[in-house]
Amino acid sequence: MLPEWRCPVPHPGIPGLRLGLDRLGDVLIKMKDTRNLILVGPMGSGKSAVGRQLARALRRPFIDCDTELEARTGVDIPLIFEKEGEAGFRARERELIAELATRQGIVLSTGGGAVLLDENRQRLREGGIVIYLETSIEQQVKRVRRGERRPLLSGAPDLPGRLAELMARRAPLYADVASVTVRTDGHRVRDVVDQILKRLSSD
Repeated sequence: MLPEWRCPVPHPGIPGLRLGLDRLGDVLIKMKDTRNLILVGPMGSGKSAVGRQLARALRRPFIDCDTELEARTGVDIPLIFEKEGEAGFRARERELIAELATRQGIVLSTGGGAVLLDENRQRLREGGIVIYLETSIEQQVKRVRRGERRPLLSGAPDLPGRLAELMARRAPLYADVASVTVRTDGHRVRDVVDQILKRLSSD
């Protein structure tokens, strides 16, 4: 078993973040309750990039579920899909979410299909504040690529159609599990982080 993953405390500032220091201070004070911030949304919504900058702003560890799963297994996700199928991958993902959701004070980025299992959704709700990064199909198409790194898109002749098919099932689940929804279309990562921090500071 691999040793527990830990992220070093990063530099707290984000150059260009358009949020006053007083407001950021308010957020930091409120977030002393140590609830996790959990990002959900489709591939191409920017969960990993947003999660990293959000963690920096709040001086928290950041964990990406997919990256963590690869680190623990020693293989990449496409290989897990190849050897164990989607069911095998989802089982591993379920175990990882069950563990990570019990931690405190982290920013957690989940895989696009993490919400498919009822058990996962319950764990995420109980594990912290769930933030849905809502993204249009058009934006997803611009951000993702077919290929081996995204097994569910590999070989899809119609990328927009495949993404729409996935979203038809997943979008209601993202909306159901989340307590905060932020639209990402047309926004830079730092602008999305700004929106999230404002929402957190107003709650």
